[in-house]
Amino acid sequence: MTAKAPITQDVHTIPRKLPEGKPNLVGMTQDQMRAALIEAGTPEKQAKMRMGQLWQWVYHWGVRDFDAMTNLSKDYRTMLAETFVIALPEVVTRQVSTDGTRKYLVRIAGGHEVEVVYIPEEDRGTLCISSQVGCTLTCTFCHTGTQKLVRNLTTSEIVGQIMVARDDLGEWPVPGDKKDETRLLSNIVLMGMGEPLYNFENVRDAMKIAMDPHGIQLSRRRITLSTSGVVPEIARTAEEIGCQLAISFHATTDEVRDVLVPINKRWNLEVLIEALRNYPRVSNSERITFEYVMLDGVNDSDADAHRLIKLIEGIPAKINLIPFNEWPGAPYKRSSNNRIRAFAEIIYQAGYASPVRKPRGEDIMAACGQLKSATERERKSKRQIAQEAGL
Repeated sequence: MTAKAPITQDVHTIPRKLPEGKPNLVGMTQDQMRAALIEAGTPEKQAKMRMGQLWQWVYHWGVRDFDAMTNLSKDYRTMLAETFVIALPEVVTRQVSTDGTRKYLVRIAGGHEVEVVYIPEEDRGTLCISSQVGCTLTCTFCHTGTQKLVRNLTTSEIVGQIMVARDDLGEWPVPGDKKDETRLLSNIVLMGMGEPLYNFENVRDAMKIAMDPHGIQLSRRRITLSTSGVVPEIARTAEEIGCQLAISFHATTDEVRDVLVPINKRWNLEVLIEALRNYPRVSNSERITFEYVMLDGVNDSDADAHRLIKLIEGIPAKINLIPFNEWPGAPYKRSSNNRIRAFAEIIYQAGYASPVRKPRGEDIMAACGQLKSATERERKSKRQIAQEAGL
């Protein structure tokens, strides 16, 4: 299989047809928006200019009302309102943790729900967004992995998560106001529900919208895509998106990783590491992040730490150590603080940054690996969850 070949999934993962209605401008690429305007009657010579005006209203100013787009004629605004919509996912619930983390349960087409998490920090604000409803990977330590995949999110639904958060943060600029360089939402991580590289085209187009200098204006270096190891699509991430890369790694032998991250049975550690060594953007200034959840007695020994160092030798990298965030029915326990510190010290002495991620939003089930739609969570007992995790 070449790097450009489509990645197949089980039949239940194929996106279902979405309800039809007026085209939604949110999620259209610039070429798609221009083509849609021409189809709606905009003269071809004017279409690029009109697209640029609309693009700025939607993505820079965050405007949803066509009547507020004052540099467009009244008749043109009427046509837009009759032809298109500017629609975002519906916020069902908004929870705020004691540490300031915000979790949004949002509803998309078909009544499905996904979760989005905003994590405020002293020098940044990070939004963790989802790429699928549920997940097809069934990683046994991950709460989301116990929810079967329903479908891929559309480009509109992915971009919409960013816009929903900016709404809640009150971060859209106001025409005429002095420019404020402070960004409450400064970083995006594709680490929510789903495997982003199983929804590559929609994720790519959504991130290009987020990075566009005339819209949301996020730097590619402030966007991180986390994959469990869909090897044929890894190089495309560098070539077609250009964002930072994180690998959901979590084990140092195929025997253990086959259980923790079952995609390893398709692309094992040797194949994955080779793809990372050849990653087009990897350098000392753009290191690959290896995410490693710390599971008591499973993957947290000194021997694991030394194997990890050997595996990634020569790859510009940092290792994010993640204390396991427990959830009801979880089949694992968090490693002790002493064990995590000892593991981190071995990594550090080998010359790699080894930060220990501070759990955020645990009180509202917003921490890494805990995301799951509330409706799904309510449907399942602890026993059912444990059975699905293979206990």
